[in-house]
Amino acid sequence: MIHEKKSEMRNEQNNLILKDVHIPGGRIADLTITDGFVSHVGSAERGDVEIICRHKTVLPAGTDLHVHMRDGIQKAKETWESGTKSALAGGVTVVVDQPNTLPPLTTPERIKTRVKLAQSQAYCRFAINGAVTRESDLSGIWQAGIFAFGETFAGPSSYGEAVDADLLSRAMDQISMWNAIMTIHAEQVIEGADSSLFYHDALRPVSGEVQAVQDVLKINENRCRLYFCHLSSGQAIDAVPTGAAMIEVTPHHLFLSHEQFISDDTNGKVNPPLRSESVRKDLFSRWNRIDVIGSDHAPHTRDEKEQPFESAPSGIPGVETMIPLLMGWAKEKKISLSDIIQKTSTRPSEILGICPAGYSPGNRADFAIYPDEGTVICADTLHNTAGWTPYEGMNAMFPEQTILGGEVVFNAGEFFKPELNNTEEGRRDNTESKKISSLWIPGRGYTLKEHTLV
Repeated sequence: MIHEKKSEMRNEQNNLILKDVHIPGGRIADLTITDGFVSHVGSAERGDVEIICRHKTVLPAGTDLHVHMRDGIQKAKETWESGTKSALAGGVTVVVDQPNTLPPLTTPERIKTRVKLAQSQAYCRFAINGAVTRESDLSGIWQAGIFAFGETFAGPSSYGEAVDADLLSRAMDQISMWNAIMTIHAEQVIEGADSSLFYHDALRPVSGEVQAVQDVLKINENRCRLYFCHLSSGQAIDAVPTGAAMIEVTPHHLFLSHEQFISDDTNGKVNPPLRSESVRKDLFSRWNRIDVIGSDHAPHTRDEKEQPFESAPSGIPGVETMIPLLMGWAKEKKISLSDIIQKTSTRPSEILGICPAGYSPGNRADFAIYPDEGTVICADTLHNTAGWTPYEGMNAMFPEQTILGGEVVFNAGEFFKPELNNTEEGRRDNTESKKISSLWIPGRGYTLKEHTLV
């Protein structure tokens, strides 16, 4: 419930008060938000707007390091507007867009065009990754403001061709000099008839995923910072020595197995594949090894997915359902709220290099407010363009409100574009904070003179 009231003091304007917030660990306190950051924790100060959070769950909003926002010539699949609205409706206020767009993001000019397109539509904060291909201008796209290099394909996927070991090694050597991150899509693909979810799994086997992880680690002689995307098996996680790389797992590999679907149901077709139920359970048993839960939001239209299985593209929408699914598990006491915060908000923000959202003074004031009761997922109520979901009917808890930089940007199904002009994102690393005139989060290599937006 939102209460608006007049502020009596000039310096209290635009304050937001979250009242009776139950902070994990047991404390109940009021959070005062000023200029986009938490300014006070304790008894309420004065503010223009109060939100009563009693009997609600208030979580730091999510940072999703793995989305494919499509748009451009693929806007029938998703646009920046629909994709970022979908993120907000799922309690996510920061997304990182992957570079296997059409055309791929291999040059500074393409990075600028992509940022400009996102600037014109986005309802939440965003960063952009750059592609690693034989044609990529790695230095140019780093200076143009990308966050990371990749996802880099050590196995082919939709709109992404695999790179060979020589190119991967040379790219790692160069990227390591900037202390930048390379994200890895680790798969090996066997030739055969890709005619069902069972065979899709068999043609992209767990053993190949493990081997690809091992090969990438062996090639990485200069210790480039590595981030393995969407590992789909406990064995693949075990192949990563502790501290050797960051590990991301998706909700679809944690919640879904191909045995839950009709064999030729293309709504379950994704790379890496959905595994068997036993592999899914084994993956969840490695929960404490997982650094990040990322959605790998990759929507396709219904018409595309209704093609014969072998022709249908791989990928599923997921940014809106990622945290709600985890909240459903928390409701069932399978995981803790603290784990959700760490894997969807705190750790991803640290990796991205931005001030984390949280309950302490100085934290970024991005929050999602969840009701006490859960619901079930229904494609008709989601906000992405695809219009379908593989999670139909599954238990979840969606936020009633989402707050970005102290502004309510989603409230009971209604969206509000944030007004964050001329604010600083508040980087935590040693690079200089740069004034930005949008929701874009530039990477550490960003050079303003290389990226004048018109």
